[in-house]
Amino acid sequence: MYIPRRYEEKDLEKIQAFIRENSFAILISVLEGVPVGTHIPLLQEKDDQGRDILIGHISRGNDQKHSLADGVKVLAIFPGPHAYVSPRWYTQINVPTWNYIAVHVYGTVKIIEGEALRAALSRLVHNYEQYLPRPVDMEEITEKRVTAEMRGIVGFEILIEDIQAAYKLSQNRDEQSYHQVIRQLGDGDETSKAVAAEMQERERGLFSSGEAPEK
Repeated sequence: MYIPRRYEEKDLEKIQAFIRENSFAILISVLEGVPVGTHIPLLQEKDDQGRDILIGHISRGNDQKHSLADGVKVLAIFPGPHAYVSPRWYTQINVPTWNYIAVHVYGTVKIIEGEALRAALSRLVHNYEQYLPRPVDMEEITEKRVTAEMRGIVGFEILIEDIQAAYKLSQNRDEQSYHQVIRQLGDGDETSKAVAAEMQERERGLFSSGEAPEK
């Protein structure tokens, strides 16, 4: 992913938290020379060697399954909040742009089956159910239903080999413009407010460093 230096996030702990909070990803692979993608949840874990991995599955009815095999390289894209930024919000009229957060994860596939797949599905269910008022446990789902589900999917791990994170949040603007963008986005929809909140969190470190913004 193309990331100008000013927008590159390198704090791995922060990036991993973002992946956990924005886990509905886009899995990209190549099938017969053509890029293909599927929108799926990917659970971030560690394997038995302590390495960072993603766990997921796709339907056997999805042709993308033909592009997934042990050793295949894939890309998982985790989109975050994003918002249009009007040039009217700057101290001087400039060009319009878009503020956003996105993380790209590159890795190698390993197909999982049997008990490993069953355990992965159980952890996936727990991950999303645990905060609900009446969480469902996999043990509550009938064995017949679980077995049928497993026959209908292809499960996999992705060994994470590279993570690239872009946090494009008006870091190239002067302090007054930065504040004005935050204020305008804060009056927008929920996605815009999420961008504004991230900008506010980064504000002190951005301007206390004394580093002049890029033009």
